[in-house]
Amino acid sequence: MNAHRIFGKLPTRLQESLVKNSAFIIALTLLTCPTLALAERYDIDGRHTFPVFEVDHYGFSIQRGRFGKVGGSLDFDPERQAGSVDVIIDAHSVDMGSEDWNKHMRGERFFNAAQYPTLRFTARDFRLDADKPSRIAGSLTLLGVTRPLTLAVTRWRCAKHPILPRQLCGANLETTIRRSDFGMNYGLPGIGDEVRILIPIEAIKES
Repeated sequence: MNAHRIFGKLPTRLQESLVKNSAFIIALTLLTCPTLALAERYDIDGRHTFPVFEVDHYGFSIQRGRFGKVGGSLDFDPERQAGSVDVIIDAHSVDMGSEDWNKHMRGERFFNAAQYPTLRFTARDFRLDADKPSRIAGSLTLLGVTRPLTLAVTRWRCAKHPILPRQLCGANLETTIRRSDFGMNYGLPGIGDEVRILIPIEAIKES
């Protein structure tokens, strides 16, 4: 329930009295926003998070690329077994294994990194089933186009880091998109429209 609606229904004199007590306002906000009250913030670990994509190349082979620079955050509430995620990918970091091909992929025909420097996946609210999510529904922004996207979760674990004295959450995610849905049409149909995306991801709890 919205905290402002609750407050608005109270008698005027009571409202004036409560406004003087800022602690009440803070408590009311926390009670009506459990995610704000209980969620724990985790920072995406870019060293262990690198989205990989696969696409058919004229029927001869499956070509693979990856992104080397990723950031963002995970907010996770262990009590509600729910959370949200925000993953930001640097389009300039696309890596196909050779610099000339990387330059081509960064160009206007594909990721157009000069105009659209980032890709972004956000999920505002995901929930766990039997201590892990099976799917995370959110949205992907690519080439300035935002569309719904659901990621399948093939692995999920939150536990104390074996080396660092902090909590760590990790997962393996995957999905398939049609690049033409985002306006990336170069090379169709020889270079496949369907792109499989695999994301190993780790996030470390803020200290």
